[in-house]
Amino acid sequence: MEKQNQTNQNDSQVKLLSLSQFRRELGIPLILAKKLIVWGEIESVKALDGTLRIAAPEIAVAKKLIGTPIGKARLFIKALGPGLITGASDDDPSGIGTYSAVGATFGLSILWMAVWLLPIVTAIQEACARIGVVTNKGLAEVIKQHYSRKILLGAISLLIIANVVNIGADLGAMAAAIGMFSNLNTYLVIILLTVGITLLEIFVQYHFYVKFLKFLALSVVAYVITGFLIHPDWLNVFKNSFIPNIQFSSQYLFAMVAVFGTTITPYLFFWQASEEVEEGKLLEYKYKTKKRLIDRMAHMRMDVYTGMLLANVVFYFIVLTTAQVLFSHGVTSINTAADAAKALAPLAGKNAAALFAFGIIGTGLLAIPVLAGSGAYALSEVLSWNEGLEFKFLQAKGFYLIIILSIVFGALFNFLQINPITALYYAAFLNGIIAIPLLYLIMKIGDRQDIMGDERHPKWVKFFGWFAVVAMTIAIVVMIVMNFV
Repeated sequence: MEKQNQTNQNDSQVKLLSLSQFRRELGIPLILAKKLIVWGEIESVKALDGTLRIAAPEIAVAKKLIGTPIGKARLFIKALGPGLITGASDDDPSGIGTYSAVGATFGLSILWMAVWLLPIVTAIQEACARIGVVTNKGLAEVIKQHYSRKILLGAISLLIIANVVNIGADLGAMAAAIGMFSNLNTYLVIILLTVGITLLEIFVQYHFYVKFLKFLALSVVAYVITGFLIHPDWLNVFKNSFIPNIQFSSQYLFAMVAVFGTTITPYLFFWQASEEVEEGKLLEYKYKTKKRLIDRMAHMRMDVYTGMLLANVVFYFIVLTTAQVLFSHGVTSINTAADAAKALAPLAGKNAAALFAFGIIGTGLLAIPVLAGSGAYALSEVLSWNEGLEFKFLQAKGFYLIIILSIVFGALFNFLQINPITALYYAAFLNGIIAIPLLYLIMKIGDRQDIMGDERHPKWVKFFGWFAVVAMTIAIVVMIVMNFV
């Protein structure tokens, strides 16, 4: 179990290894080395600078624990699960609902966005990660330091608004999924979920309870399996995958913005940069040499590319499955959770509703704490409050108050009697609009030499990042004009 007391123990008495040195000695990934400590299998101490130190004798303990290559692989998969699922925010209830809705409404004609958005979302997440790596600060702190307080508060306000709407839509979808199997009052379910999730986030460490929920979230993989079971016309599928079939109607443009908003969610911008800062502390990178920074960038890219690829594969198959199972059979509008569940019928049959419900509930329980937490982290950075889920409530009251209010106001959103599937769709659209000014700031920050030095945006990141800002702005303007013409 990790010792929380700080220490300046002399290395001549007991050789202490950094986490990076420890994992190299074992030949294991960094995330697995960290998890061995979190799980209590390996003891560590915390140095005065906040970094972890592992005594050399612990290497023998770890080698015995890991054992064979199969044992190493098993532990690595166990370590990776929660992180990948949490990071893949595109697969939360908002993502599932939005992708299902556009697949049922427009069929394969919008499938191309899954492919075309992949380099865009990867570029944007790399831009955010790069800012965190180079500055060793969260995105909110960087904006606070280099831009006016008004601009920062505006950006954070937009983030929290988007998160609250998203939380509300997720809670509504979860309640609807539970309602498929019970006669409980929807509003009572929302209240119970609100209280339960809030208490979990305040009193239970997120990494502890996430491992009990990750298998529920994995049900979204059912869409990938179903995509193959329904035997689509793959030639037609691939044609629609790479050749844009844009329909110049306000409904189609609305769908494009919604897809963009649920794939490139605003809270991920702040989350990605903050995660890189945490990893920088963990790795004890001081950026004293060019080689260390290059190594760190390579590690960051691997994580970003893998996460974005997996997220977009699920996005692709949700659209494919709903297009083939629903749109092709005349079901062009999803009004209830049961309608969306029908897309999984070829795989799960009469259990399709249960599989869909597990996915919605599991991803919702995973996503809501992150949505509420990301806004709390950002605002706490601005106001210089204690922030972090490792703090007790009384140690970070302001931080936890933001979390509580975000979840409560999200829950109240459901009492407006908006259809939960519709709410998910509109929440994604709002995310798309809010993402534009935030993206503008990210692209400006990442291209400033006084902030980034020689590690400014690569050309491909700059191209796809600004392309996203321009393309989404044009889409919104055209949609507004069409509604008034």
